[in-house]
Amino acid sequence: MEKHIIGENGISYTLGEDGLYYPDLQIPEGTHYEIGKYGRMRWEYLKNHRRGEYIKLLMNGRLNEYLHEVDTQCYERLELLVEQMKAGTGITEELKATDQMKWVGLMNNVRSSADEIVLKELIYV
Repeated sequence: MEKHIIGENGISYTLGEDGLYYPDLQIPEGTHYEIGKYGRMRWEYLKNHRRGEYIKLLMNGRLNEYLHEVDTQCYERLELLVEQMKAGTGITEELKATDQMKWVGLMNNVRSSADEIVLKELIYV
């Protein structure tokens, strides 16, 4: 048996130790991106609940880029929501200077609410 062959589809295959041929698939160069909290959450969701979409992105070599894009969008959306919610609930720098504990509590509530919105809108879709 030959060690390397090229199939009818143009993909090269390498003979494994078990006697089976495996495709020589590689991730394209220049597709390494840093992925944060939301990108990892989306990856986990795709892998467990949207298997077809996950495999499609993986085989096209776009998974890492896609997860980076989702992560970036989530952080941008989170910041926008926090700013809007701060304005809506009356959280100001004046409150921060006069009653820090109340400010911290309100900010934690706002961040938590914004985080849940981001998860429902962009991650678990």
